[in-house]
Amino acid sequence: MLKRPEARIIRVKKAYYLTPNMIRVTFSGPELKGIPSGREGGNCKLTIPFDGQNYQAFVEQMQQGKKLPVRTYTVRAYREKKLEMDIDFVAHGTEGPASRWAMTAKPGSFCGFRGPSTAKVTHFESDWYVIAADMSALPLAVVTLESMPRDAKGVAVFEVATEADKQLINAPKGVGIYWLINANSHVQSHKQEVFIRKLKWPIKRRVQACVAGESGVIKSL
Repeated sequence: MLKRPEARIIRVKKAYYLTPNMIRVTFSGPELKGIPSGREGGNCKLTIPFDGQNYQAFVEQMQQGKKLPVRTYTVRAYREKKLEMDIDFVAHGTEGPASRWAMTAKPGSFCGFRGPSTAKVTHFESDWYVIAADMSALPLAVVTLESMPRDAKGVAVFEVATEADKQLINAPKGVGIYWLINANSHVQSHKQEVFIRKLKWPIKRRVQACVAGESGVIKSL
């Protein structure tokens, strides 16, 4: 049985809006030492402090194993030499603890961290690729595109809240990127499914897919 990685308490170096509905939080410090390189795209578990909870009270609650909000996120970037890590948060508003925490994060803010796992997609051996994601899964999809061979071909379909939430992506030139706008993320959308059903799939060629996001949308895809 694999040993469960020890929880770390990590601190924010900076936080800013990457787009109107996406917040990038950069963590930094010696607490990140020992995390292997190449973990971009891997899952991590973030333990979120309660509103107004100070560092000492949070540490004690973590050590005692008392229940705190835990959410799963994707490592967007990790710079091992600088001991810096980027994690992107969708700004869902103040109802969810993780979104609320990210919207108010500033240098010195803290949270618990466990992980990360290895990247979700590590092998690229197909002739054509389909990447599909909503905003919550965009970090995973972007890491996947950035990791692809530069001669890869395929399509990437992303669903975001506004036109301004589109991001520049270092994708292979042979991968077409399509953005779909869904202003109401609280209602299950079929836009990605409709779009992908209309694609001309390459017959008799190997196809690899990376599909991530809300469970209902993934099921339909």
